[in-house]
Parts: sequence; C-alpha cells; structure tokens
Amino acid sequence: MTGRLMLLDTASLYFRAYFGVPDSVRAPDGTPVNAVRGLLDFIDRLVKDHRPEQLVACMDADWRPQWRVDLIPTYKAHRVAEEHEGAPDEEEVPDTLSPQVPVIEAVLDALGIARVGVEPYEADDVIGTFTAHAKGPVDIVTGDRDLYQLVDDARGIRVLYPLKGVGTLQLTDEAVLREKYGVDGRGYADLALLRGDPSDGLPGVAGIGEKTAAKLLAEFGDLAGIMAAVDDPTAKLTPSQRKRLDESRPYVAVAPKVVRVADDVPLPDVDTALPHTPRDAAALEELAGRWGLGGSLQRLLTTLAARP
Repeated sequence: MTGRLMLLDTASLYFRAYFGVPDSVRAPDGTPVNAVRGLLDFIDRLVKDHRPEQLVACMDADWRPQWRVDLIPTYKAHRVAEEHEGAPDEEEVPDTLSPQVPVIEAVLDALGIARVGVEPYEADDVIGTFTAHAKGPVDIVTGDRDLYQLVDDARGIRVLYPLKGVGTLQLTDEAVLREKYGVDGRGYADLALLRGDPSDGLPGVAGIGEKTAAKLLAEFGDLAGIMAAVDDPTAKLTPSQRKRLDESRPYVAVAPKVVRVADDVPLPDVDTALPHTPRDAAALEELAGRWGLGGSLQRLLTTLAARP
C-alpha cells in the first residue's frame, strides 16, 4: 500500500487523554475510563481530519531499553517506579491509568486497528522503522518532540504534534523546524543530543543550550563536523565551547545511538489497513458494555464505516 500511513505514539496520546479528560468519565462499575474514551475520540478526530489509509498504534514493549541504559545510565532513570532484574523496569504511571492500558489494547484489537510493540524497543523505534519502510506519505502523531528527527519533506513525512487535545495540531514539517529550531529533521537529533533533555535523563553538553547548538550545527553541518572543529584550531569556536565539547567526548561517543530512533526493528507482519468494520464485533460489544465506551466508540465506528 502506498496511501497515507498514520503512526500513533500510543502511550503519548493516552497520557494526554488521561490528563485531558476528567476522571469522572467512568465505566458502569465506577472504574475510570477517561484515557480509553479520550484515545478513541483522538483516533476518531485524526481519521476524520487527516484521512489515513493505514494506521498503526505503536506501543512501548520496553519503555526504557537496557541497551540505551547501558550507554547512558541516567536515561529515563527518574521515571522508574520499580526495578526488575532480567525484565523491563516498571514506569511510574498514575494509579488510575495503569488499569486502562489493557482495555485500550483489547479495544484496538477488537476494532482491527494494527497494534505493534517489539521488545526490547520503544514505540519511537517502531515508528522509526515503519517510517523507514513506508512507500508513501507518513503522519506521525505524538506529543514527543524526539520524533521531529523523522520529518522529511521530500518523503512526505511530518509530525502532527498536539497543542490542545488533537483538535489543535501543529503540522510539523521542515519549515516549522527551521523556524523554531534552526534545523531540519535530520539535524534535530543532533540538536537534542547537544542540548540535552531532562525529561529523558539526557545530560547534553554542559553550557550548550538550544540556540548555541543550532548555531554550531549551522556553522559545522552536523555533530561530526562540530567535533572535528574541536580539533581544528582555526575553527570558529569560543575557548569555552571548545573546552566543553572536548570534555563531552565520552557522552558524544554514545549518545547518538540513544537519541536517534532505531530504523531496523524486526516488525511483525501486520495488516496496517484501517478497517471499515470491527475485526471482532462480539468482543467489541462486550468491551463497550463492560467499560461504558458509549459515544466515543460509536463515533469512531461511524467514521470508519463512512470512509471511502
């Protein structure tokens, strides 16, 4: 298929739904289902507004892969709720959100919306690999700016970044990136690496903020060019920049593998086509009744059925 592919950073979206929809939205037994219903409303709006032919809900099979932690031990360390020997660490998640995740997964499966998570990878890596293999345009829906690195005008790859719900999306292309950050998609990973990201436990290079990183990338092209300039006494670096970049070599040597999303995840063979009718109508009916999915599910079913 070569039609528009939409890739959902599912955890990013259900976290937003959880915090954006009141927890007074509950199942008949009183269990909060605000994240479930909010995500269904998100998907309904996305399908209506952007008309993808294919859609994949990409999942975190491992939200903090050990191979990334081995390279940068602080990676997402502040988000660990409980460590597990020989298994993925448990992420700190609100008490009333955790029980909703299996419901979300069951509803997506009954609808027939492709859902893909692969160990030991994050959803970002699944998204990066689907994007690398795509034959047509790709819309990546995420509240995580890390995925800006995949933006590529020539291939029709853009990021739909929710500013408020999913009714207000920033359609992020290379022009937006250049205006906001002074780089294109390819340069964004280097910018993020240099700048650092406290939310992911990435230290960055001391003294190199976003604006300085953008200036260095404009001057020297990419991370390799910047590090080559450190060894070139004629290069236009301040003594402070040269010293700090030189001291950062151990970090710079390993950070690219951590910051850049993988594009070689072994993806399962899945049907990514958006369904017109549910894959398992009986299971969906049972889920709808048990969890009180009401209008949110009905609206999405109507939208899917009405697609050409």
